[in-house]
Amino acid sequence: MSMTTAPSPATAPVAGRWRQLVADWSSDRQAFQVSWGKAMMWIFLLSDTFIFSCFLIGYMTVRISSTIPWPNPSLVFGLKIGSTEVPLLLIAIMTFVLISSSGTMAMAVNFAYRRERVKAAILMIATAGFGVCFVSMQVFEWSKLILQEGVRPWGNPMGAPQFGSTFFMITGFHGLHVTAGVIYLITVAVRLLRGRYDAVGKSGGNYQIVEIAGLYWHFVDLVWVFIFALFYLW
Repeated sequence: MSMTTAPSPATAPVAGRWRQLVADWSSDRQAFQVSWGKAMMWIFLLSDTFIFSCFLIGYMTVRISSTIPWPNPSLVFGLKIGSTEVPLLLIAIMTFVLISSSGTMAMAVNFAYRRERVKAAILMIATAGFGVCFVSMQVFEWSKLILQEGVRPWGNPMGAPQFGSTFFMITGFHGLHVTAGVIYLITVAVRLLRGRYDAVGKSGGNYQIVEIAGLYWHFVDLVWVFIFALFYLW
């Protein structure tokens, strides 16, 4: 005759917590009171943080260890207005545009949680428009360096040959993120305007996707601050 041993009072709370953990993760809804969409975006952004950190640390290492003089960013990225060379003018405009887009994105999230989907969608499209302006200016910057200055990934006539490879790798990778973000924001905005998210959720609408898109966009803006400080101001 088999006998079953009842769990001791000390192990019962632990077993209960484990069962609750398994229930949370297997319910396909949320875990630790955070939606799956938001949790997965945070995990993605964490992995992206590691990648950008490796790029920037590699850039700093290459620049410090270079025996050939590094090009002066103020001269390389200057923009001529008439007969006057203005240092870092284009980069300053690009930074202003991208930082401004964080403001419109924050307002979009605010209106989304008020369930004013039209205003939220318009602000998301405006944010995407700022992103398009940023990428367009970056294309102009690349064209100027390649066609006029002769900068290449394997060298440049202004100094250390590693300048071209680090510049195109870091700014190109960030520009790819901005382009993907523009597509993402426009897609979510169109779905908002069509009322795709109105019937989702217990309260008659779930606009958390706007906040999730905002997390990605704010991350892209924050990364640019570090690129701007380390690449253009150093």
